[in-house]
Amino acid sequence: MTIRILAFCGSNRRGSFNQQLLKLAAQGAVDTGAEVKIVQLAEFELPIYDGDEELQHGLPKGVIALQELFAQHDGFLIATPEYNGGYTALLKNVIDWISRPQNNGILGTALFTGKVAALVSASPGLLGGLRSQMSMRTVLDKLGVLVIPNSFALSSAHTAFDDEGHLRDITAQRQVLAVGAALTQAAMKLGV
Repeated sequence: MTIRILAFCGSNRRGSFNQQLLKLAAQGAVDTGAEVKIVQLAEFELPIYDGDEELQHGLPKGVIALQELFAQHDGFLIATPEYNGGYTALLKNVIDWISRPQNNGILGTALFTGKVAALVSASPGLLGGLRSQMSMRTVLDKLGVLVIPNSFALSSAHTAFDDEGHLRDITAQRQVLAVGAALTQAAMKLGV
């Protein structure tokens, strides 16, 4: 059985350190046998969640497309940037929309429950986005996602990457690849 992992980042910024880190972790998952789909959240119609808007117009097309992607994958690889000590509004909005009831009547929370996830983050600061990981872990845990203990927080991200997008620190590069590998292995063991 091939493990399918959906990888996404809470930053849409071109040249995002978190996007670069996500690609490295995804490579670790691929190297361990997973099929990884990296999506850019900016490609989906995702207005700020509004219950009245949902009631009046239903789910936006971008939300429906993302719900389908979440349904097709066994686990999630999430790059969670840190803005003011927490994860981004983009990630919060995605989770809030995905968790809404699907058009078939099944709860959107079922798209999370019983799946596995891994977190990575990058920041110019000294903690490397660690606080955003803790916040994201709390939300995913509430939704029934098993967040593996293997994670990676890259500090001083503005100086950490070379021109090819690799980490200058070989040990750090190996640790990021290991996060993707651990996610794949956990999903295999759990049989998700």
